[in-house]
Amino acid sequence: MTWIKLLIAGLIIALSTLLGYVAAGRFRARGKFFAQMCAFNERFVNELSYGRKPLSEIAADQPSGDFGKLLSEAAASRVPDVRQAYLTKEEKQDVTDYFSLLGRGDSYSQIGFFTGKKTALSEKKAAAEKEAASRSSLYLKLGLLAGLALVILIV
Repeated sequence: MTWIKLLIAGLIIALSTLLGYVAAGRFRARGKFFAQMCAFNERFVNELSYGRKPLSEIAADQPSGDFGKLLSEAAASRVPDVRQAYLTKEEKQDVTDYFSLLGRGDSYSQIGFFTGKKTALSEKKAAAEKEAASRSSLYLKLGLLAGLALVILIV
């Protein structure tokens, strides 16, 4: 009978820790999104300056993920619908504005615009990665502690 209680206690702790990990996933996804966006911005400015590849070819080389899906929609000559739940309203508007200007206009104006976006994207990337590191750890620990508290209440 004791081993059943220990097994149930272990499962409760594991489940609550898993729920904490899943809850922290949106912060990790946000950091990954801005890291991909920042890397793409660098590549796009370099391609505009030197390579002159069309946007569809640049988008084909982009790794998959939420940003890659939005980029492939933008390469298909339409502004993508940004529905990522982990982005704030202001970030969704910034991403929509970014994609609305992507591949439109002459290369000199695009180089100026996307070079100017580089610092803002780097700041957002750093802030998202910092928040992901702190919040992921917090949610994981809260899940573990909630599981331990539940086990103490039950047993």
